[in-house]
This record gives sequence, structure tokens and C-alpha cells, in this order.
Amino acid sequence: MQGLSQRLLTLLQFTRMALVFTAIADSVCALLLRSGHLRDVIGGPMPWPDPRLLMAIVLVSAGLYGFGMSLNDIIDRRRDRQIAAHRPLPSGRIGLVAAHVICVLLGLTALLAGAFYAQMTPLGWLSFALVIWTGLLIAFYDFAGKYLVAPGLLTLGLIRFFHATIAAPELPLVWHPLMLLNHVTLLSTVAYVWEEKRPPLTKLHWWAVLGGLGVVDALALAVVAWRWSPDHPSFMGVMGALRVRPGLLLPFGVAVAFVLFAFLVQRRASTRREAGQKVMLYGLLWLILYDTAFVMGYVSWLAGMALLMLLPVAYLSVQLMRWWSKLVALSQRPQYQRAGHGLDKT
Repeated sequence: MQGLSQRLLTLLQFTRMALVFTAIADSVCALLLRSGHLRDVIGGPMPWPDPRLLMAIVLVSAGLYGFGMSLNDIIDRRRDRQIAAHRPLPSGRIGLVAAHVICVLLGLTALLAGAFYAQMTPLGWLSFALVIWTGLLIAFYDFAGKYLVAPGLLTLGLIRFFHATIAAPELPLVWHPLMLLNHVTLLSTVAYVWEEKRPPLTKLHWWAVLGGLGVVDALALAVVAWRWSPDHPSFMGVMGALRVRPGLLLPFGVAVAFVLFAFLVQRRASTRREAGQKVMLYGLLWLILYDTAFVMGYVSWLAGMALLMLLPVAYLSVQLMRWWSKLVALSQRPQYQRAGHGLDKT
């Protein structure tokens, strides 16, 4: 049992599965928004998502998330030997071949689940294309983006943006993926500065991040305005897709609350690095609050409360992983070293 516990903990640490619920919440939110939109267009009671679609989109999210995290550790294994030797790969708790197998299997899981989802939904080909595109963005970030500073920070937001559109690419409500895009990009940038990562952000980097974010926002709004304009009929026949509705006030309130919360964390932290790490963790968990706010504002409060249950699950998963790591470490046989061993003799 102890060996099984250690292997399972290693697998969960390697794939960072404690925070996978943030990605799952994004996809489930999009699926619920799609059902709410169908209700508004067709009329009558809301058609709840098919359980098979729900399971497929959960597997897509889990597969893409685990693929990105495991690929990142595979690429960084040599650097991690110097600065994070406790991680599963550099510590030797998982072999390089096994790491590649896990990474490939997670990527295939996302593709197969995406193919199944595509067969059962309108514009399924677009959903599957978005699965592939999101995977390519993840690979770009892991291989190159994270070393390019500003492009890497913007890529993190784009990954969330396109991932949130996989479940319902036909949905005219662009505000949800745009909110995730802006939150993750700005969160990652602030955490980068507070954690004092290298190379440090310059004014040029800031302008590149903010300018790139503005361009992406404008392009997304322009595409939606064109696609669902009265002169361009879609299969939904939607008009006024960019109209700001009362339901949008709740997500914006959640965004304002996070800004205040981030400043509070920064003031109470003993160091800027600690503030950056905490804000990054809480900022990722905050994504579930955005998803909940959109579902409450556009679908129903009951569905929103059900989605909100993923927040304590995600938080408890993070705490459980920390507790589990400490417990496994304490259960290891202590390694003794002879006094003076390794010291230069004079």
C-alpha cells in the first residue's frame, strides 16, 4: 500500500492534477451556457447537457491539462535538477520513458474524447480543430513561449481562451472566454513580477503583453460581431451577440473582487515571492468563480451553485496533495550520513 501510495502521488504530482478542476469548470461552464442559449432561442425548458457530452468534455480538459503539465516537466528536467530536484522526474521517482508514455497517453485521451464529442455536436469539426489548436499552443508554450516572456504570458491566456471555446464554438457569448483570457494573462504577468522571475519584465514587455491582449480582445469581438451580424446567418440565427446584458455584471463583480483580494494578499505576505505564489494559486482557483458567475447570470442559479462545488474540491485537492507529500516523506526510511562526510580534509 505504501508503494502504491507513493506511485500514485508521483503521478498526480507529475501531471499537477490537483488544479485540473479549474480547466474542467471552464469547459462545463461553456457546455451549460450552450444549453442556456438553446433554451433562449428555442423556448421552453432548458435542455440539460447529455451526460456523454459532459464526460467527453471533462476528459478533453483533463487530457489537455495533464499533457501540458507533463510535457513541461519533461522539457525542464535538466534545469529542474538544479532548482527543483524534488520534482518527480529529476528526483528519479518517475523514469523518463514512463514520463513520455504518460504525456502521450494524456494527449491521446484529449484527442479521442474530442473526436467523440465532435460527432455528437453541431460544428463538431470546429470543436475537434480547437482541441488540436489548444494542444499546439500548449506545446508552443512548453517548448518556446515560456522563454520569450511577453509572448509566453499572452500564450497562457490564449490557451484558456481557446480551451473554453471547445465545448461550444457556435456560442455567441464571447465574454466568457475573453474574461478567462484577460484574467490568466494579467494574473500570470503580475505573479511573474512579484515572484521576481528572470529575465525581469521591462516596459517593453509590459507594452507587449497589454498591447497583445488588446489586439486579441479586439479581434475576438470583431469576429463575433461579423459572424452573428444580421447579414451573416448562423445556424442559431443569433443577433446582437455583443450586447451587454445584466447577467454580465456578476462576472465583472468577481473580477473586481479578485483585484481587491490580490492587493490584500500582497500586503499580508512576508515577501513579494510569497505574494506571487499565493496570488497565482488563488487566481487559478478564482477561474471557477468566473465560471460560476457566468452560469448564474446566463443559465440558472441552481446550475451555478452546482458548478461552484468544484471550488472546494479543487482547493481541498491542493491541500490534500501537500499533506500527502509530507506524509509520504515522513514514512520514508531516514538516510544517515557520517559526520564530516563530503568535507574537505585539512
